[in-house]
Amino acid sequence: MTSVPHAVADGLPPPMVATTDSTPVDAADSAPAAAPRVHVARPPRDAGSLPEQVRALFAYNTSSLAGNLIGAVVLVSLLHGKATPRTLIGWAVLMAMVWLLRAALGLYFDRAERLGLGINYPRALRCWNAGTLASGAAWGLAVWLFYGQGDDALVQVSLLLIVYSYCVGSVPLLATQQAMFLGFNALCFVPTIARIATLGDAAGSGFALAGVMALIFAMTAVLGRNYRKAFDRLIELQTRSQQLLSQLRIEKAAAEHARRDAEVANRAKTQFFAAASHDLRQPLHALGLFAEALRARSQDEQVVHLVNSINGSVDALEDLFSELLDITKIDTGGVEVAPAHFKLDDVFRKLKLHFEPTAFEKGLELRFHGGQHAAHADPVLVERVLRNLLSNAIRYTVDGSVLVSARRRGESLLLQVWDTGVGIRERECERIFEEFYQVTDFSVAHDPSQRKGLGLGLAIVKRLSALMNAPLTLRSRPGHGSTFSLQVPLGRAPRIDLQAVRSRPAIGLTLDRRLMVIVEDDAAVRSGLEVLLKSWGASVLSFDSVSACLSWAQAADAAKMRPDLLIADYRLESGHTGIEAITGLRRRFGDALPAIVVTGSLMSSHEKEAQELNFHILLKPVVPNKLRAMIAFKLAMR
Repeated sequence: MTSVPHAVADGLPPPMVATTDSTPVDAADSAPAAAPRVHVARPPRDAGSLPEQVRALFAYNTSSLAGNLIGAVVLVSLLHGKATPRTLIGWAVLMAMVWLLRAALGLYFDRAERLGLGINYPRALRCWNAGTLASGAAWGLAVWLFYGQGDDALVQVSLLLIVYSYCVGSVPLLATQQAMFLGFNALCFVPTIARIATLGDAAGSGFALAGVMALIFAMTAVLGRNYRKAFDRLIELQTRSQQLLSQLRIEKAAAEHARRDAEVANRAKTQFFAAASHDLRQPLHALGLFAEALRARSQDEQVVHLVNSINGSVDALEDLFSELLDITKIDTGGVEVAPAHFKLDDVFRKLKLHFEPTAFEKGLELRFHGGQHAAHADPVLVERVLRNLLSNAIRYTVDGSVLVSARRRGESLLLQVWDTGVGIRERECERIFEEFYQVTDFSVAHDPSQRKGLGLGLAIVKRLSALMNAPLTLRSRPGHGSTFSLQVPLGRAPRIDLQAVRSRPAIGLTLDRRLMVIVEDDAAVRSGLEVLLKSWGASVLSFDSVSACLSWAQAADAAKMRPDLLIADYRLESGHTGIEAITGLRRRFGDALPAIVVTGSLMSSHEKEAQELNFHILLKPVVPNKLRAMIAFKLAMR
């Protein structure tokens, strides 16, 4: 039962329950698409249902009886020895009978409520009202009988105060029943006014006092009416608040439903991209291999030109697919920042592992400096930023070197990617971070084989740096190169440090008399690799499973059939992986066997395994020139 802040408001009926023009539903089971329109109307004069009103009145019964008992005891004490004993005893017996009947009625109602007995609420209300009116009549009778007896001012004032206090005290209780309120006050005030008027003296003071009491009676009636208005307003406000709360719950349920739908859609999109990352890359991978093999077998200039166009399109599609995946994950909140303390050596090692073959093929010097420093940022996001910046630097640098450095600046760490490339004009330095915006790069003019980018790499860099709250700046001079700087908080070195990957001197790049072992369960990709590697002069052994490859290794003569390079797909049949082929062949032919793992999944990270087992990773679709550069790099390391 809703309570109202008032001295005697325990008995007020609770506010009405808000209703809407729609059928109530459980928000946990069904969330509507839009909140229903809520009607707010002024409550009826009899606010609340009858059972609630009767319960509220009987809840006040104990306080009312206690007040009547105290008033009766005080009045009898004051009139003892002053009023006629028979009259005083008669009034006291009458008051006691009314009091006992009201107490019995209250006890019966409470017992019926506790036991769940059937209650006739209209009859209970009539009985409660009758008892209340009887109490009012008893107090009016007290004034009529005892006012002026003994000409004691104390008795007269006490009678008037007691009667007035009960009249005022009935305002919050009986204001919900206007007729009852007026009836109760009339039973108290009318005998009082009449008695004072009949005892008027020659000076007319009695009539004046009667007039004052009549005025008090009128003011009490007005007070009751004003309270009624205030009570109606309170009920209206509480009803509106309940309705607004109900509407808020419905809208919140709708918002929660929409949020869950959005989360499901995001998960579905992420799962789709994860699947597409592997499945859609398989045919692209095979297409590029077959196209390169076709070029090696044909001397027709037109065929070679078509193959170059095919390879360029496959390469562009691979970059676009990867960068769109990154943009989508960032914009949909799929990338979370997880700051940690890490050494830059760990990141530099991964970048060197990935980009050293490409720089080697272009004749660029790739250097890393400051790896001993530690940063406090998200190591995955920092690596992705540096990876994109380094990819751009190598792409647009024809001659010279690329440097990735880390330098301390107070409590911050400045990560920079320097290149000696074509540089960027000042007016374009801001726009290069927009999606699909590309500057006029002179590297393409100097190196026709160098394909232009798609204009998404730096947009990803800008988003990731903003996500990490790491300032990103650019300095560039056309014809001299560019420097991208990322500022991250300084960190402390972690306890565990990964071992560095050692570099070995380079040797010849020819594949003549080289034995290549392929482990690939996709027939088209396996066939494409065979044709391509044979066109480059290599001898090829291909297997569709790890078990077939290891069976051959056990039966082969380790001195005559030692492989020069293993190329294995990461995800193979029945849950097997290319890692098993690497470890199995190295047990047979030695730990120095170079290995390349090809994978189509961007959602997985195998860099740690690559460092521990000393192999390199290529993402599908593998463009032939990248594969050739990686093979040359791996053989040169031997």
